[in-house]
Amino acid sequence: MKTFAQLLLATAAAIVPAAAHAQDDEIVIADLRIDPNDIVVVASGVEQRVEDTGRAVTVIDRAEIDQRQTVVLSDLLATTPGVGVTRNGGPGAVTAVRIRGAEDAQTLVLIDGVRANDPSSPAGAFDFGNLLTGSIQRVEVLRGANSVVWGSQAIGGVVNVVTQAPADGLSARANAEYGYADQIVANGAIAAGSDHVQGALTAGYFRTDGVSQAAVGTEPDGYRQYNASGRLKAELRPGIGAEVRAYYANSRTDLDGFPPPNYAFSDTAEYSTAKEFYGYAGVFAKLGPVDNHAGFSLADIDRDNFDPTAQSAPLYLYRGRSERFEYRGDAALMDQLRFAFGAERETSRFFDGDKTYRARTTSFYGQAIVTPIDAVTLTAGVRNDDHSRFGNHASWGASAAVRASDTTLLRASYNEGFKAPTLYQLFAPFYGYKDLRPETAKAWDAGIEQRFLGGKVRVAATWFHRDTRNQIDFDLVSFTYRNIARARAQGVELELAVKPIEALTVTANYTYTDTENRSAGFVGNDLARRPRDTASVSADYRLPFGLSLGGAVTMVGDSFNDAGNLTRIDGYAIGSIRAEMPIGERFSVYGRIENVTDEKYEVVSGYGTYGRAAYAGVRLKLN
Repeated sequence: MKTFAQLLLATAAAIVPAAAHAQDDEIVIADLRIDPNDIVVVASGVEQRVEDTGRAVTVIDRAEIDQRQTVVLSDLLATTPGVGVTRNGGPGAVTAVRIRGAEDAQTLVLIDGVRANDPSSPAGAFDFGNLLTGSIQRVEVLRGANSVVWGSQAIGGVVNVVTQAPADGLSARANAEYGYADQIVANGAIAAGSDHVQGALTAGYFRTDGVSQAAVGTEPDGYRQYNASGRLKAELRPGIGAEVRAYYANSRTDLDGFPPPNYAFSDTAEYSTAKEFYGYAGVFAKLGPVDNHAGFSLADIDRDNFDPTAQSAPLYLYRGRSERFEYRGDAALMDQLRFAFGAERETSRFFDGDKTYRARTTSFYGQAIVTPIDAVTLTAGVRNDDHSRFGNHASWGASAAVRASDTTLLRASYNEGFKAPTLYQLFAPFYGYKDLRPETAKAWDAGIEQRFLGGKVRVAATWFHRDTRNQIDFDLVSFTYRNIARARAQGVELELAVKPIEALTVTANYTYTDTENRSAGFVGNDLARRPRDTASVSADYRLPFGLSLGGAVTMVGDSFNDAGNLTRIDGYAIGSIRAEMPIGERFSVYGRIENVTDEKYEVVSGYGTYGRAAYAGVRLKLN
């Protein structure tokens, strides 16, 4: 793609001179997006340094969210290696996140440890359109299968979202902004506590007139959301206590549809609402060498679709609910051996306005983390899930992390993933099939990370391959869901981070993803909406008097909109610029322009996208 190649070369040309003028300033590795000493839980289910996991993990913290001025989380995920994002229109529209070419329903999403995938949606996918960044403190993105730890749906990868965490003392942050399409954003967060009791609260509001979901439409489709989160942690004595977490979002999205008499995709008065609640309550106790956590989690999602020209009551309604009792243990038996293990009992239910359908899963897993020498960490584990419909399914995985030198890290892993059939696929009237088997996947990857010039330059390369079998799709012969689909995905992820001087940081990544549909009738076709080439470059520079300037370019190659590869979606490149100026120690003003070149493009065929858009805001921080 000509535009893709030109922008990639132009961006590289801008980076090289900056890197060539690198000075000998002391560098903090954490500023290079991935800190090898960063602690994550997404890889093994217990706290572990990134460099010890043997897995490809990207961490996005609050500082990066603020620096990028990102409002919708999926916009930031789209700049992450190996992650593809499609949205059916403007903010609030259905948004799919696919990791390493997998289906969006094969991306597992956790919000404060609660499984957030929607039990009432046909394939069980999480809709990222309603996940805004105001309440988020941290995101961990695991690329690759990991069903040993997380069970069903962790085939492509896992997105672990952590809201504002409790803290000692008092800290607070707030921001408000206004911009294109009458967009208003307001967020606030506060954390406070003592040695024994700590808490955090957030609240947010978002509204926009949006853009027409139908690309041919003239009426904008707006979006509105209220959201809040809260966390409370109390320790009766060191290592023993209880914690509560909750997240709530209430959203409304204007829609377009297929009105008579032409039944073509165009402007309509339809809209949808969604109410999401994710909660957890549990206790923890460190008894000898074992950290114990036991709790109950709940995910409750109500979705309604309305057409006021037809009737006032919902045309469709969906009620999804998951309840999970879980125990997780972390036993540090010796310096060289750590054992993570757990048990879970989950009940999911789906109400379609007429009937309620249920399924239960009982799971056990164990994972050994072995460090035979300081430079080597080996991990291996196995899991068994007993589903009320298809019976038992076992998954296992293993990984290795080798610190070949102080600046070189080698990683390799083999992991299996599975996805249980959804309640809709099992029981939907006319279309459900009660004898569905779980989707299964086998995934390999291997990578290297290298740091140069005293940490001023970091490069990483990862090769990955995944084969998926028994994938569930709609069968046009039986007109029911069946295990008829197969797929393969493989590719390479490249990452670069450069900090030639303390004031300048440049990050870039490129992903090549080769997907192949291996289902009957589609063998050899690319999977729908999986571009082979994606890349992202971001740069930020802070002037001596405090002004921060930055910009980013996201490039996406050509893809096909459908499984038959009949409708092509042209690739595109989107650039943005941003600035922030502090006013005193606690306030700052900021602004950004997105799609600065006013690129005309589509992400999903027939759906509208934003042109050039500008926003400005103010920010408060109290530490």
